[in-house]
Amino acid sequence: MRQVREKCLWSQAMTHRELVPYLVEESAELIDAVEREDRAELREELGDLLWQVLFHAAIAAQDPDDPFDIDDVARTLTEKMTRRHPHVFGDAVARTPEEVLVHWNAAKAAEKRERRSVLDGIPPGMPALARAQKILGRAAKVGAGISGSPAADASASEEEPPPAIVGPTPAPALDDAPVDESALGERLLELVATARAHGWDAERALRERVRILEDEVRAAEAGN
Repeated sequence: MRQVREKCLWSQAMTHRELVPYLVEESAELIDAVEREDRAELREELGDLLWQVLFHAAIAAQDPDDPFDIDDVARTLTEKMTRRHPHVFGDAVARTPEEVLVHWNAAKAAEKRERRSVLDGIPPGMPALARAQKILGRAAKVGAGISGSPAADASASEEEPPPAIVGPTPAPALDDAPVDESALGERLLELVATARAHGWDAERALRERVRILEDEVRAAEAGN
């Protein structure tokens, strides 16, 4: 990374902001490799994402006002993970994953004392479905949510998710279809609440269903 920054004119010109599109793309490619269970791609995409971390750290090291390098990044991460795992590095006890989360959330709350809202810290740039699901989770902590939707308050462990639907999905009946974008937004939020109630990942569900659609499109193209 040091050699690239020293000798590559394009890399020398890059800033944190200009690298963001590449970070988004590499993250998406890694997610795709994970969900397709492609081990070779997973190895490659982990490397590409690591390169983005190294790249940002190299840029940060040259900041004239507040420089830090990859060692500082690793040190900060180590300190944070040590604090958040008192059952590993301290005397706390956690016998179940749920008890682990209690320690994690307590440590995180102590770190983020300056936050005034449960919504603080949720990135505005998250994909809409994932952001909606996260906000619904935070909303439940203060007794808010979608009024009249029992799914919003249901336990994620009450029942197992049904088998994935494979093949073309019929469009909703005309009288059930949203009449405008506002109604569509309401329907989507209700579906995200249902996903959260069952412990499903709304963003992943749509990604995987779109992959099936892509396969159908390619199959149709091959048949023509």
